Amino acid sequence: MANILTVYYSKKGENYFDGKIKSISKGNTEIIAEMIQKNVGGDIFEIDRAIPYPNNYKECVKESVKEMKENARPKLKEYLDNLDKYDTIFVGYPSWCGTMPMVLFSFLENYNLESKTIIPFCTNEGSGMGSSEADLRRICKGAKVLDGLSIKGSEASKSEEIVSKWAKQRASL
Repeated sequence: MANILTVYYSKKGENYFDGKIKSISKGNTEIIAEMIQKNVGGDIFEIDRAIPYPNNYKECVKESVKEMKENARPKLKEYLDNLDKYDTIFVGYPSWCGTMPMVLFSFLENYNLESKTIIPFCTNEGSGMGSSEADLRRICKGAKVLDGLSIKGSEASKSEEIVSKWAKQRASL
């Protein structure tokens, strides 16, 4: 397999689960990212905003909508020096406002992704991938962006079989 990196942003704290707000110590996208890394190897990196999103679910939604409307590029806590040694990059996020959180735009636009294979995955409670695949194709210039995997966040911890099969298949493309 190619040199693989799994990068992700995951929301801890209050999250939406089947119509209810529930507090979690590990985000759903992080659970899926760890499954991918376990099954295909490579490195893993958590994208984190310099000023964390609010723990309160409704406040976080309000802030993410504001960032989307402003087309913001929030500052991140840290970046990787470069992505040169990676051929394949799994990119994970919760589906917010019909696409990726703006922290993903901040991260990805910081690198030359030409000739990389980008493999998206997202968690959500029913909204699916939204426009995130098209957004990735637009911002990851020169990269090959494969179709992604959408997992219902409230089912993340029970999704290893699906995630494992999908990740191994995608990593071999």
